[in-house]
Amino acid sequence: MVQSIIDLNEHQDRVINIVKGKYGLKNKSDAVKFIIEKFETDMLEQELRPEYVEKIKSIEKRNKFVDYRNLSELRRDIEHA
Repeated sequence: MVQSIIDLNEHQDRVINIVKGKYGLKNKSDAVKFIIEKFETDMLEQELRPEYVEKIKSIEKRNKFVDYRNLSELRRDIEHA
């Protein structure tokens, strides 16, 4: 396990204490781990929104996607759109 010493201002320390209390965590270390995990799932590994997935599926059903053999074909369609 890695240990880190971090410098926090008073407000940041209060936020960690609030998270600790709100989620019933044992200590500030658990609160920091919780915050990191929450950030990771919310910001770093965002999944597609369900409504976006449905929109893509409906486009696929209508055959609105076009396969291009190379970049020049794509450019040609974009320039003549």
